[in-house]
Amino acid sequence: MTDVMDWDSAYRGEGEFEGEPPWNIGEPQPELAALWRDGKFRSEVLDAGCGHAELSLALAADGYTVTGVDLSPTAVAAATAASAERGLSERTSFVAADITTLTGFDGRFATVVDSTLFHSLPVESRDAYLQSVHRAAAPGAGYFVLVFAKGAFPAEMEGGPNEVTELELREAVSRYWIIDDIRPALIHTNVPKLPGMPPPPLDMLDDRGRLRMQAFLLQAHKES
Repeated sequence: MTDVMDWDSAYRGEGEFEGEPPWNIGEPQPELAALWRDGKFRSEVLDAGCGHAELSLALAADGYTVTGVDLSPTAVAAATAASAERGLSERTSFVAADITTLTGFDGRFATVVDSTLFHSLPVESRDAYLQSVHRAAAPGAGYFVLVFAKGAFPAEMEGGPNEVTELELREAVSRYWIIDDIRPALIHTNVPKLPGMPPPPLDMLDDRGRLRMQAFLLQAHKES
């Protein structure tokens, strides 16, 4: 990214997008939902960069205890309200905080999930972020990252996410975590409503009309 996005403005609907940000798809990212349904996640869960927290809420409805952290107070307020409406407040808590300096949760979480946060951070903040979530993880905790792959966006696009190569992702994460697997994956987003943007090719759309964009899914764990 050439600039740091004003995330709170984006969640208020005042950013470059018209209305809801395109990453708010109303459900967990399918790649991460598949891991959850396969029993890969263990409670207690940290949802890093939770946004409107559809993943947190789905996990809580399945009996997990979840803490969601996001930089945007607007997103956190929306997640808290949705949790109350769904009767999940006893199993969820949401915190407006900078994930790169998160404190007060040392050794707490058995699972850390990053649903499209990694590429949203400035490159120079990645190391602090990885240290922070590692500190919050319990020994043996699982760490799962869904991140845009290099080339997911047009090369001429300015100010977009900080996409990664597999090597770049591996080198950054392996400083703190033991990597179990990195594989190609997909991130689903709503088609952005941007002035002058042409319709996307049909082969990029899923059966709900959402974009499918190239990504990596990383699975790692903290040393026991």
